[in-house]
Amino acid sequence: MSPTFAIAFGGGGARGLAHIHVIEALDELGISPVAIAGSSIGAIMGAGMAAGMSGRDIHEYARSVLGKRSEVASRMWRARPGTFAEMMEGGLRVSQFNIERILQVFLPPQIPETFAELKIPLRVTATDFLGHQMTVFDEGELNSALAASAAIPAVFRPVRRDGKILIDGGIYNPVPFDLVEKDADIVIAIDVVGTPTDGGRKKPNSIDLMFGATQLMMQSIIASKVKQGRPEIFLRPPVSRFRALDFLKIDAVMSETVAIKDELKRAVETAIRSAERRRTA
Repeated sequence: MSPTFAIAFGGGGARGLAHIHVIEALDELGISPVAIAGSSIGAIMGAGMAAGMSGRDIHEYARSVLGKRSEVASRMWRARPGTFAEMMEGGLRVSQFNIERILQVFLPPQIPETFAELKIPLRVTATDFLGHQMTVFDEGELNSALAASAAIPAVFRPVRRDGKILIDGGIYNPVPFDLVEKDADIVIAIDVVGTPTDGGRKKPNSIDLMFGATQLMMQSIIASKVKQGRPEIFLRPPVSRFRALDFLKIDAVMSETVAIKDELKRAVETAIRSAERRRTA
């Protein structure tokens, strides 16, 4: 009997576009995971896969939207506050976008409204800001869970759900492979957090420092988790030179991370052989 697979897609903003290659590689191998977990952009990519979209579907949709500045601008305009009262809700926050509205206009139509409509079980992480802990969503309304998971502080407004104030799921669990480790024989974890780089600049600005510090914090969490129990497959595409909000650089991200497809295929072959040896030992 063939081994089963589960996958955890990590957070990393635009760096998470590299997840598309991973989904394409799994499609080419004929592998459909029995469970998916995701943080931030990983939750969004995981939702697409869990909804039954192929890697090619996701790739084509992402290019059709992010490959055109005019299309991105049009959708951002549609995501603007509907009323002045909504804009002023909680005080004037010109630097914080409403991530729920943004996802409503950017997500592909194949992603359903609820977890129950997904074809593959999905677990989505978020951070309970005042509860000081991770929250995991796997049922109920889907869009607000994805929005909470992707609510990068200082960029997007927190999401309110179930009486909680929720922010970026990557804060507590950047690559949530532990959420699916008991669901399958082989767990695949993809880390797209990256690490700070100079970006060709002599001195990082305040935004670079903020995002870079978050990357370092997340990498520390990942390192601790891996020490406690490493998944069978743990891969890191080369994404560090890209910023979290570099979505308009989709062509460059996809071009520079395409090698992850072959790397994953080799890792899967090795993991299957190891699983077979364990079964016959």
